[in-house]
Amino acid sequence: MSLQTVSFELWPYPRWIAHRGAGKLAPENTLAAFRRGASHGYRMFECDVKLSSDGVPFLMHDTLLARTTNSRQRLDAAASDVGGEHPWGELAQLDAGSWHSRAFAGEPLPSFENIARYCLRNGHCLNVEIKPTPGVERHTGEVVAQHAARLWRDAPAPPLLSSFSVDALRGAQAAEPQLPRGLLLDTLWQGWFEAAIDLGCVAIVCNHALWDRTNVTQAHNAGLRALSYTVNDEWAAQRLLDLGTDGIITDRVDLFAPRA
Repeated sequence: MSLQTVSFELWPYPRWIAHRGAGKLAPENTLAAFRRGASHGYRMFECDVKLSSDGVPFLMHDTLLARTTNSRQRLDAAASDVGGEHPWGELAQLDAGSWHSRAFAGEPLPSFENIARYCLRNGHCLNVEIKPTPGVERHTGEVVAQHAARLWRDAPAPPLLSSFSVDALRGAQAAEPQLPRGLLLDTLWQGWFEAAIDLGCVAIVCNHALWDRTNVTQAHNAGLRALSYTVNDEWAAQRLLDLGTDGIITDRVDLFAPRA
């Protein structure tokens, strides 16, 4: 099935989505985390993607490398700790597992292509949060969308591209308009609904506390799906299920058994 023929009237994604691969059980945004999430039965994953200085999309949440890699030991002390300011050849040599636990020592940063191929070979779905380095928002959206369109060219369910950055989503929309997009929100800022419509989004991805009966109905009436992050408590998950939301992103892959 080509991307152009995918219909979002029939939502192709599971309700339960593993945050950054496996939440807290493995080093976030690594292949090890995806494998751990899959071992708990998850078939859809959320991850963060940004660009190296030479334009390679790779998985990383933070702008700075230090929290989840050994960048301070491996990179020149005078070099920037900003992930987007290093070429992929340097980034690929970093240890992205030791910070989590000794069991994951030596786990590398994965490229977006590597994660894509893992998901495609195993029939997994993906929610890609476009996480641009400040100043290259639109360009990051364009490049990530172009890679996604190439990698998922013949796949039945393309990745859902989401971002807090309207500019990044505009870049994705301009580059590959057939790919599904979702607007990420940590507050309901003025004009959020109109922006989602203008961006041709198929989903709103909210901080779970923002959803109520009124805005879930508003989203659904406009043909938008309502997704939530990051849901780690049973009471919060039940509230969202009762509201009729469509997707739950969680760290607690050990607590919530994913259901179709």
